[in-house]
Amino acid sequence: MKISLFGLCLALLPGLAGLAPALAGSGEGIARHGIARHGIAMHGEPALPPGFAHFPYADPDAPKGGTLRQAVTGSFDTLNPHVVRGVPALGLGQVFETLLARSWDEPFSLYGLLAESLELADDRGAVTFHLNPAARWHDGTPVTADDVLFSLAVQREHGTPNRRQFYAGVLSAEAPGPRTVRFTFRPGPDGRHDRELPLLMGLMPIHSKAWWEGRAFERTTLDPPMGSGPYRVARVEPGRRILYERVPDYWARDLPSRRGQFNFDRLDFVYYRDDAVALEAFKAGEGDLRREIDPARWATGYVGPALRDGRIRMEEIPHHRPEPARGFIFNERRPLFQDRRVREALGLASDFAWINRALFHGGLSRTGSYYPNSELAARGLPAGEELRVLEPFRDRLPPDLFTRPFRLPETDGTGPAGSRANLREALRLLGEAGWTVRDGRLRDGAGTPFGFEILLGSPSDERVALEYARSLERLGIRATVRTVDSAQYQGRLDGFDYDMTLRWWASTLSPGNEQLYYFGSAAAGQPGSRNYAGIRDPAVDAIAASIAGAATREDLVARVRALDRVLLWGHHMVPLFHSGTDRLAYWSRLRRPALTPLYGPQIESWWAEGR
Repeated sequence: MKISLFGLCLALLPGLAGLAPALAGSGEGIARHGIARHGIAMHGEPALPPGFAHFPYADPDAPKGGTLRQAVTGSFDTLNPHVVRGVPALGLGQVFETLLARSWDEPFSLYGLLAESLELADDRGAVTFHLNPAARWHDGTPVTADDVLFSLAVQREHGTPNRRQFYAGVLSAEAPGPRTVRFTFRPGPDGRHDRELPLLMGLMPIHSKAWWEGRAFERTTLDPPMGSGPYRVARVEPGRRILYERVPDYWARDLPSRRGQFNFDRLDFVYYRDDAVALEAFKAGEGDLRREIDPARWATGYVGPALRDGRIRMEEIPHHRPEPARGFIFNERRPLFQDRRVREALGLASDFAWINRALFHGGLSRTGSYYPNSELAARGLPAGEELRVLEPFRDRLPPDLFTRPFRLPETDGTGPAGSRANLREALRLLGEAGWTVRDGRLRDGAGTPFGFEILLGSPSDERVALEYARSLERLGIRATVRTVDSAQYQGRLDGFDYDMTLRWWASTLSPGNEQLYYFGSAAAGQPGSRNYAGIRDPAVDAIAASIAGAATREDLVARVRALDRVLLWGHHMVPLFHSGTDRLAYWSRLRRPALTPLYGPQIESWWAEGR
């Protein structure tokens, strides 16, 4: 994210090589800083060799054809997913492409797509991309270096906050030739470079400069965009439906990073306001595939003739990616939640074991990490490299962080009455923070009662929120639950206009600069960022900024665990639940490859039979 934050974590970073030699020349040949390579990994080398045939989780013999229909909830009002304004339609990632394509069977490795090869400076202070001469926009015109430079410029100025922060690390960008682009990166105050930036540039969405001429990139639009991907927009019913059609002469269909994928002729997303209605539409044959996140609905809602006779299949597929860290997130911009003791106390109010059993059939696990279901989760006491990362901040971190493992409060599962011991501890913490119960209400020294609103964007979240609100009444706290439509919810999220919200942070197996976008001080005041909690903590800034500089996988894991531990002890949310499996229901005409990748099923590699 913001490279200036690297100055906060100099004590944490290992020594790296000096700045790379200046980039050479202006030709299309090999630059002095490296040799052409087919891919790049965050640490080490990519798992797949040059000349690989296809990703292991794709079947090159998969047939093409048919329509994949999905009944989804919410709405949309824009076809540009790369700006803050608006709610983008689902599926647009199949229209736009990036310089490199990600393998979902490795923590963080990228392979050739719009760029057929790249060259990398030894210290990762610069990268050169060579565009594939076959790369074409949907109108048949070539993708050029000017398109890449245009994409960088408009996203640095008008893109989503995370992209603006990522691309701020680019010191210079140039096009020595029509198919060559070089990025030189801004070093930190210590002269070291962000190791992740070359990969982030490889994942930059590329836009057509010619198509955007005369259009305002920062505004919402329902004009079908010009892309270079496997699908293009065929039909739009604003807020209700979007239909994509496969590009028959798609330029990259035989690339190793694309072979065996994008097999459906059409992708059809139909929007419903209520998820229960969307489920009924799926069971009635109005959808072909559904991901279910509610274990209770999975256990009881999938009934009907198509389920009984096997026309709809249900699968629980284990995966090895971090699950989203989901919970009731405090908005610490509000004075009410700026005291850590208050936040900790509100996490003690509910019997989450009972909620899991009563609402989710016991099908979920309580989330005790910001990186659950992965090796990145903090465990035990800090030691080794993780302790070394934390040590410079000992005087500003809770002492318990170093002396006892973080554990979620235990509950007995008896129901809304919860644990009396937890209630007593919550009242003790609130008392230390200046709150006492008088006349049945929790009040501050001036007599002002403790009350706030829980903002939701989906009716399906109301059950948990209402149970949580009821449990807070035992502390004399009045919490109201308010559900708004998806557009209003997104607008209030972007403007941090809420007291508490039920939301999540999602990470990959290779976290990096986005952690500052989630938790960094600079993002706390940046509308549209994902620092929903408004965290402003120099220790978080420094540790999060150091992650992208980790030279080895082992160093990265240690730094992420350190960050996890600091966030947990900050009590920035009341954690909810997660699952280590993907629950998929689909009509039996759909097929999927035998191999499930590290990150779980990838629908892009599925296909239809008999259609």
